[in-house]
Amino acid sequence: MLTTRRAVADRQVGRGAGPARPARGAGGGGAVDPDDPRGWDADTAVTVLYGTHWRRLVALAAQFTGETSTAEEVVQEAFVALHRRWRRLDDRASAPAYLRQAVVNGARDVLRHRAVADRGRPLPDPAPEGPEERAVRSAEHRSVLAALDGLPARQREVLVLRYSADLSEQDIAETLGISRGAVKTHAHRGLAALRAGLSRQEGTP
Repeated sequence: MLTTRRAVADRQVGRGAGPARPARGAGGGGAVDPDDPRGWDADTAVTVLYGTHWRRLVALAAQFTGETSTAEEVVQEAFVALHRRWRRLDDRASAPAYLRQAVVNGARDVLRHRAVADRGRPLPDPAPEGPEERAVRSAEHRSVLAALDGLPARQREVLVLRYSADLSEQDIAETLGISRGAVKTHAHRGLAALRAGLSRQEGTP
């Protein structure tokens, strides 16, 4: 199913070709205004938004899933869903927020399915890191990721969206479907828990 949807998305947006010019109107009229999504059809919307937001959305999904290939699948699914829903979107200017929300929801599903699949499965021995990996992956970075993974899901999502995706409180609230007050609360608690987790790690011999 994922492979089929990915093929559909690739045909629609021309994956790997970079930002594309908007298509002409469906009725054969003048060129579509690239700054006014109200006049876009579904193909044009996906083409323009794909070229603008693809890399950022993949980076966001990878923060949650930990795998670039899985992140790409999640983002492809989000664009396919946007294409199907485009005609029913009340506020087409909010399409980037819709994509972010779809990516976060898709990442949640991946993590949920992964947890079910891994339940009861013995953990494999970690693969030894080569010299390049050791040079890039510092101990501090691994500590932060470990502490972040230990947070409740909502706190982790808020912190990733705030500090990795650099979203505002309002954007985070819209992406997660919660209030700005809830964003502030989860961010405050998440940062406190993150500091505590890092402090415990630093105190471990």
